[in-house]
Amino acid sequence: MQIDPQLSHLNALSPLDGRYAAKGQPLRATLSEAAFMAHRVEVEVAWLVGLSEAGLPELAAFSPQAKAALKALVAEFSESDAARIKEIEKTTNHDVKAVEYWLKERVADNAELAAAAEFIHFACTSEDINNTSHALMLTRAREQFIVPRLTELCEHLKTLSRQFADQPMLSRTHGQPASPTTLGKEFANVAARLDRAITAIQAVEPLAKMNGATGNYNAHLSAYPDIDWPAFSAGVLSNLGLVQNPYSIQIEPHDWMSALFDAVARANIILLDLNRDIWGYISLGYFKQRLKEGEVGSSTMPHKVNPIDFENSEGNLGLANAVLRHLSEKLPVSRWQRDLTDSTVLRNLGVAFGYCAVSYDSCLRGLHKLELNVAAIDADIDACWEVLAEPVQTVMRRYGLPQPYEQLKALTRGKGINREGLTEFITGLDLPDEPKARLLALTPRSYVGLAADLAKRI
Repeated sequence: MQIDPQLSHLNALSPLDGRYAAKGQPLRATLSEAAFMAHRVEVEVAWLVGLSEAGLPELAAFSPQAKAALKALVAEFSESDAARIKEIEKTTNHDVKAVEYWLKERVADNAELAAAAEFIHFACTSEDINNTSHALMLTRAREQFIVPRLTELCEHLKTLSRQFADQPMLSRTHGQPASPTTLGKEFANVAARLDRAITAIQAVEPLAKMNGATGNYNAHLSAYPDIDWPAFSAGVLSNLGLVQNPYSIQIEPHDWMSALFDAVARANIILLDLNRDIWGYISLGYFKQRLKEGEVGSSTMPHKVNPIDFENSEGNLGLANAVLRHLSEKLPVSRWQRDLTDSTVLRNLGVAFGYCAVSYDSCLRGLHKLELNVAAIDADIDACWEVLAEPVQTVMRRYGLPQPYEQLKALTRGKGINREGLTEFITGLDLPDEPKARLLALTPRSYVGLAADLAKRI
């Protein structure tokens, strides 16, 4: 087979750049390599502008025109700019130095900025630029993509909670018939979990450092010993919307990143659990799936309508979490003051969040295709009168009847019971009229506790 050297959807090694390329498209402006370069430019410019405002005798404050020119370099950064940086990197063999040289190229025709060129990247180590860029990238990916997509899923689950709040459903614990609930309450359970998971993702505080080669402002003080460099650095980071980590080695320790990846992985686990449950309910016939013209479920079995959206979501959630967990476990570990293993794995941020994108899209698409099969869900619960053994023995306990649990166990365990048999048993109990009447009026469909109210309240 002849393979075209130009990357295409058909010859990409990763499905994120092939089969699923469209689903990851919204993340490219934030987490791609070009985006990484754009964020580095933004950080370098922020540092340079900050220096120009620090009152250094060798660096006058920039004019509004000079600031506007620097701002334009950030706002108008393009893939052609990224390509030029890659060209420079072929010579430097150092990606951050290539960004510095690109900036010096771009300001060469501006006399005011050209005079300040040696203050580009002044006293910085590469990781000052990189860790701050990663903090911006992750914060923006969280705010612009992860949280909105998860919130969209959560809100749809809340809609389903209310829509099906009153629909009785047979529960299954250990796969066996158990105390009934409502379909809406099951969706509400997941929505409540996802709500908390989203809050945890939002609560992670992004940290960054701009404090030199090993975190001590060595170079900064050698040039300007009278400046409060920790305060200056904190101010630059604050202007970027980040919080300073005042204690670091050459790299920011990445603990906050680990917390973020763990929080996203926790939300993903909740969705994986949902996917498996919905898959099971489709298998039981509780749900049908809306058909799509021309779609095929099996190459040999024409009747099949497979739950492929939930299967796709589950599989891609697993891949997302595999990468997120590696990032979480690896990034806080560094040999002495720095090694390059963090840089290597951090290039996979887009991979982790890209698989999240695919899985969220598939899960939401699957949820929108569900149609309740009322006949199937009702028939299942109507055939399970043994679930009322629980309320009967509980009321018997209240009124002191002998061996309530044991009596109901002998009556129902492993063999079930029908309405007539249960009615006969309740009628023979020595109970007051009111509780006996309540038990006789119970059906599996009505024995749902507060499930409907809880579902509507979500």
